[in-house]
Amino acid sequence: STFYVPFWVILICHAAIGLGTLFGGWRIVHTMGMRITALQPVGGFCAETAGAIALFGSATFGIPVSTTHTITGAIVGVGSVRRLSAVRWGVARNVVWAWALTIPCSAAIAALIYLPFKWA
Repeated sequence: STFYVPFWVILICHAAIGLGTLFGGWRIVHTMGMRITALQPVGGFCAETAGAIALFGSATFGIPVSTTHTITGAIVGVGSVRRLSAVRWGVARNVVWAWALTIPCSAAIAALIYLPFKWA
């Protein structure tokens, strides 16, 4: 069996991802690379490599994981090895809160957007 995705859906998804990166990408990069811990090139390499290994392993076993969560954990790991105080735990806590709130908030927003279409 095949699953067809209309071309306009693909274009809208590309546009949404592109606009999200354009308007929010630098802030995310700054938080990941500087605010959680001051990431140096070798630390970035280690975090990206660890994240890639974790993602490859999870994909091999069919376990759905978030790339962002995986890389963030790896960055915290690199900062922790330098020294625990090198990690800004308050920033890391805020990131975790954002993750925890994203799923229910997105679900609520999607439900509100879908309601008018349900009765159309």
